[in-house]
Order: sequence, then C-alpha cells, then structure tokens
Amino acid sequence: MELAKELSLPHLPTLVEEFLFQQLNPDDERNFGDVPIYERPTCNKITVVNSVAALFYAPSDISGIGGMRREYIRSCHSWQNGPPRYDCAFVNTDPGLNGMLGLDIVRVLTFFSFVFHDKRYPCAVVQWFDRVGDEPDADTGMWIVRPTSTRDHRRAISVIHVDTIYRAAHLIPLYGTQFVSRNIKPHHSYDIFTAFYVNKFVDHHAYSILSAT
Repeated sequence: MELAKELSLPHLPTLVEEFLFQQLNPDDERNFGDVPIYERPTCNKITVVNSVAALFYAPSDISGIGGMRREYIRSCHSWQNGPPRYDCAFVNTDPGLNGMLGLDIVRVLTFFSFVFHDKRYPCAVVQWFDRVGDEPDADTGMWIVRPTSTRDHRRAISVIHVDTIYRAAHLIPLYGTQFVSRNIKPHHSYDIFTAFYVNKFVDHHAYSILSAT
C-alpha cells in the first residue's frame, strides 16, 4: 500500500482491516489480534483526499441567523506549496457525556475512502491524544491533552470513520521554562511539544462545547 509508505506506517493495512472488521461486526468484542486471518476483510483500492468539510450548528455572529457553520479540516503533505498541514479535530467517543468528557482529540494524518461490497467507507488515519486529568486546568480554564502512547512507547494511531469527527480543534503547546528554538516552526509543534491546551477561546462554538459540564 503506497499510503503506508508515505505515512511511514507499515502496519496501516492491518489498521484498515481492523476498522472494516469493526464496521461489519460492531457487536464482536474480540481483540482484533485474536481474529483469524480468514475472517479479516480486506480492501484493494483506496482514494486519498486532502480535506473534509464539517457542518455543524453553531449560532453566533460568524454563522449568521441560521446558525450553521462549515469549516474544513485539512491533512496534506504540503499546504499552499509550503510545509505540511495536519489539523486536529474533536471526535465523538461517548455521546452520553457532555463537553470534553464525551470527546477526544485526534490529529489527522490523512483522509481516504474505499469501497467494500458496494458501500463506500470514508475514513481518517489519526493520532490520539489523552486528557490530562478529569477537569480543565485551574489557571486557564482549558483542558490539557498529551499524545497517547502505546505499550511500546509509540504514538497511538488508528483508522476511524469520518462521521465520528465533530469539528476542528485548535491546540496550544504547553510551554516549559526554557527558550523555544528559532528553528522550530509552527508545523513542528505537534511533534516537538509533549502537552497542549485545547483552545476553547478560538471561537464561540468551541467555548460552548468545552465549557459544558
């Protein structure tokens, strides 16, 4: 799979198989590693896109009277002939909880889709973030997140359905006491820093959902 080479993710085909298996067998509670090879569905051709549009209800001055807002979440190796851009987003992980407790933060590495048995599956390859604590930071009022690590100390990556993506998220690095090198550019931030504030002040809608309890 060429996409696996581009992302330096040799296990991407397995991640896609796991995603598709979960889509087809939502009630199967087995660990995917325990699923026999002959039960794992495969796809042969994928289509990569550089962005998706999120449409959501957000009454505010920006969104106008109707309250609907459209924003683009981008993931591409070169943005406007410059450095790469891999946006972050909110993902619905527990609809029964309010605000940030029912959401998780991901960084989108790529968007793609494929067809299996005449049904198209729009997907995203994402890196996950963990919440630090069960409530926002006392000083700033913003939630803090950090990259999720696997048992072998790698960043947790998986394939998700784009329907689980709520909207874009803006993260602010949690700076330390040392000077930041001039060689660090904005597009390096997610790879250099180890913790981030989830910016609830970026717009009215973000403030609303991140202040919900």
